[in-house]
Amino acid sequence: MKQKFLINAKIIDPSQNIDVVGGVIIDEKGKIKAIGKDVNKSNIPSKAEVIDIKKNILIPGIVDMKTFVGEPGYEYKENFRTLSQAALAGGVTSVVSMPNTKPVIDNVSMVDFIIRRGRDKAKVNIFPCASLTKNMDGKSMTEFGLLSDKGIVGFTDVMKTVQNTEVMSRIMNYASDVGVLIIQHAEDYELSKNGMINEGEVSTRLGLAAIPSIAEKIIIERDLSLLEEHPCRYHINQISSQKTLEVIKKNKSNGKQFTAGVSINNLSLNENDIGDFKTFLKISPPLRSEKDRLSLISGIKDGLIDVIVSDHKPEDEESKRLPFAQAATGAIGVETLLPLSLELYHNESLGLKKIIETLTINPSNILKIQKGSLKKGLDADICVFDLNKPWMVKADQLKSKSKNTAIEDRKLQGKVLMTFLNGELVFNQ
Repeated sequence: MKQKFLINAKIIDPSQNIDVVGGVIIDEKGKIKAIGKDVNKSNIPSKAEVIDIKKNILIPGIVDMKTFVGEPGYEYKENFRTLSQAALAGGVTSVVSMPNTKPVIDNVSMVDFIIRRGRDKAKVNIFPCASLTKNMDGKSMTEFGLLSDKGIVGFTDVMKTVQNTEVMSRIMNYASDVGVLIIQHAEDYELSKNGMINEGEVSTRLGLAAIPSIAEKIIIERDLSLLEEHPCRYHINQISSQKTLEVIKKNKSNGKQFTAGVSINNLSLNENDIGDFKTFLKISPPLRSEKDRLSLISGIKDGLIDVIVSDHKPEDEESKRLPFAQAATGAIGVETLLPLSLELYHNESLGLKKIIETLTINPSNILKIQKGSLKKGLDADICVFDLNKPWMVKADQLKSKSKNTAIEDRKLQGKVLMTFLNGELVFNQ
């Protein structure tokens, strides 16, 4: 591979507090060799490949902490190849895959399969999670130490919550001993049972069973109480309400060490968008009130929320075009994660650096992986985007195998132009 000079770029790298116009040098091994304003036309060797970024924005490749791949068992919804295409088109170079496959990723042989499959078929970096409990049944924990040694970056039951407090206490105790990351979906089963959307005026008007925000709050309060006894690496997968933020603020101000994520869906949409039973907006956690949405944005600004995720969950059209109660839960989002996040910049809700931080270095630090940064010596995983380019979301133009986007026909501002993986240009608009 030739040495590459990416010049004339607006470089933003929160991991190094860099915000300059300059360039990046990628060496023959696909690593970052140099970065900054001194990389320009005047110091390029004759044999090097030169790519003019044309004053567009250059950031580290995005790390998406919550994606569903589909392999094994659900290849008809998504597979490593189609996920890679969608991810790279969205500037995402690293994805954290969820274990709710068929069979569930809860043993060594399944971990070996997913890592081998990801290496052979994926065009992005795959960081797999395993389930918290065997078969995600909430009863007996998986073998954290053994699975972690095999390459697992975190443990989660995805859309299921460990309801049994004793089991959760054992999990956190063991996790604190072996140093693994616990990722919890916070939703009390008894309070949210059969629920479909947020509890409030909209659920009453539509006559749909509701999920109250207190169902989320209760589980987080419980887990953070357990964290006092068993201080482990603990991450709340996605929060959705103002009530939860208040709990997080209180506990972080008391010195507790934990992290929290939020889905881009909950930052961009609210319960009113569901309209007359739009099943493509049936997601978990559900879309909440506008007050909750604005609180979540403030939570990012104040450092209470660390990560924005796509919550990419492909579902075939037949399972979404059903009565609301029977429709599958979830929406695709890995390709539109960055453009939707940029909405928060354009409407002056968040600064650009803060947005990029939540998409790059913050998830990398939580996962303890060497990604999300343009530091010298790291893999040259890079995203280049036009901050102002307008476009409209059309499901049939998205690269995911399933087309269940929650934002069909939405006008966005900001488009990925190029994505580099290990120094290779793997997507070019």
